[in-house]
Amino acid sequence: MTIRRGASGYSVKKIQARLSELGLYRGPVDGSFGGGTESAVKIFQRNSKLDTDGCVGDGTWAKLFPKQPPPVTNMLKEPVALRCLALTSSFETGDMPPECFCGITGDFDGQGISFGALQWNLGQGTLQPLLLEVFEKHSDLCRDIFHENFDVVIALKESSRDEQVAFGRSIQNIRNFRVNEPWRGMMRELGRTPEFQKIQAAHASKVHKLALAMCKEYGLKTERGVALMFDICVQNGSISPVVKAQILADISMLADKKDEVARMRIIANRRAAATRPQFVNDVRVRKLTIAEGEGTVHGIPYNLEEQFGLRLA
Repeated sequence: MTIRRGASGYSVKKIQARLSELGLYRGPVDGSFGGGTESAVKIFQRNSKLDTDGCVGDGTWAKLFPKQPPPVTNMLKEPVALRCLALTSSFETGDMPPECFCGITGDFDGQGISFGALQWNLGQGTLQPLLLEVFEKHSDLCRDIFHENFDVVIALKESSRDEQVAFGRSIQNIRNFRVNEPWRGMMRELGRTPEFQKIQAAHASKVHKLALAMCKEYGLKTERGVALMFDICVQNGSISPVVKAQILADISMLADKKDEVARMRIIANRRAAATRPQFVNDVRVRKLTIAEGEGTVHGIPYNLEEQFGLRLA
């Protein structure tokens, strides 16, 4: 596993703390791999006569932490549906797992609170089922996170939708729509748990099933193909009949009809071209990153197989 700019979590904190000990890093040990951490890694690599790519791969990890095995991402063990959800959520939030499952925003859109990988919310009633499910199925876990506030969340199921939204508004700063502590921290901690991540993936199953059906329409058979269609469903909604006809016409001209990457490139470019002009480049870069298996989206470098276990297989 290679840890690079955009990564977050315990392993990043460990790297930051070690670089700080060595006097190479002066920033916060916050588990967020940004430009400052990358700069410190490059200095360490230069001093250690390693390639100065700013990424912590096995070689750099071994120099930083002799005799300690490098970390392995848990994403590799998860079902494809959860990995597709994590990738798309990472594009949306700019965070890698598990932080991409923890996005929380306030009432900027009139929905009270939005939370999770796909920003389920109180206003539309899409967030309540997820919270009640995790609180009922994993009550001990939730009690350890929410403590005296556990019963407050449980009581929401007896409230009307308007009362639920009003509660959401009551625990945030109405000027910047930032959820107040301790609620913000508790919710984000819930989002980091594998139990709640699996519940999120289950509630995104309709999108995953639609992505699978679209894969059949366009002859895609790999994990990356599913990831591409899942991302199209979330970011763009669908593919119009006209764009579909264009895609199938382009595919029919391919010299190698079994070339999945070529098919995905066509889909990526055609779907991007059909987007509003101001979003074309963003959509194209994001979709081609999936098609190619790697790329940089919003300044964050991605390697789908390495970070999400999404392979051309």
